[in-house]
Amino acid sequence: MTTSIIETSSLTKVFGSNGMAVHALRGIDLTVEQGEFLALVGPSGSGKSTLMAILGCLDSPTSGGYLLDGEPVEGLSGASLARIRNEKVGFVFQNYNLLPKANVLRNVELPLLYAGLPRKERKERASEMLEKVGIPEKANVLPAQLSGGQRQRVAIARALANRPALLLADEPTGALDSKTGAEVLGLFAELNRQGNTVILVTHDPKIAAMASRRVELSDGLIVMGEERAA
Repeated sequence: MTTSIIETSSLTKVFGSNGMAVHALRGIDLTVEQGEFLALVGPSGSGKSTLMAILGCLDSPTSGGYLLDGEPVEGLSGASLARIRNEKVGFVFQNYNLLPKANVLRNVELPLLYAGLPRKERKERASEMLEKVGIPEKANVLPAQLSGGQRQRVAIARALANRPALLLADEPTGALDSKTGAEVLGLFAELNRQGNTVILVTHDPKIAAMASRRVELSDGLIVMGEERAA
């Protein structure tokens, strides 16, 4: 029996008001099962980044319902959203968002520091995550000494550090060349095979084809959702 990690109902997001209102999401009904690899696709302005921000508890919907791992999160305070973000969601961004003056191990430790884990456990967990993404030997170097692909692997290790229920990646290969991008996408596929739920936001149909299911947005609506792969 599968269990839903994400359930949204009639989700809307409006920016501005009255004559200046922009309806970024117009009623999104989406269910994502635990262990899925989902690609969220659509052109610029389709609403996919807004939806990802809400799914990752970086923003709140204007109306509608959202259950994350069985917990209703719409309407929560900023502090409550921050707690859920840190406990349940791992983020991977196009531009890595690494701390330039901290070494790789320290970057991966960061969410564990926020979670209040003891120093010894933080280091052990961060080392484990670097092993998982294939760069344990880079623990003591600075991000500037890494290639783009290695930096993205550090970002993925950091996203996994708190063992989140959900891994969200926003155009994670956008700053990489095609070969390195393919390697990073292969890593996401491997993490999914290991049981991680992955949602990948992309405008590239070739990247979306790697996922087991694709959901397409246009003008704030889901216009196509493929059946889950068997």
